[in-house]
Amino acid sequence: MSFRVERIDHVVLRVRDLPGMVAFYEKALGFKVERRVERINLVQLRAGASMLDLVGRERPDGGGNMDHLCFRIEPFDRDAIVSQLSPLGIAVGETFERNGAEGNGPSVYFDDPEGNQIELKGPSR
Repeated sequence: MSFRVERIDHVVLRVRDLPGMVAFYEKALGFKVERRVERINLVQLRAGASMLDLVGRERPDGGGNMDHLCFRIEPFDRDAIVSQLSPLGIAVGETFERNGAEGNGPSVYFDDPEGNQIELKGPSR
């Protein structure tokens, strides 16, 4: 093969409440707005080397198109995660060792305000 996939570049989510979802990702996870494209109702959020694109419109069929979105974090500190997300009304699931792009490591799941399942995963052990 002449190329290798190195990491997730970006993920696109279709959302109903674009301003609310931008505020959620900024406050809950520290993302920064990098670019807005008003003509297509798009906001691009930066998280380290990755991007999360939020598009303010639902899919024509009304269905979802993503199981979960995983963000690699460091350090993995469950107490810090809970203390950052709990004030926003977010319930954080139990910590389990799960497999990811870098192997097994600790992770937790929670849902964003529109029901998208988010995984925060720490370094491999």
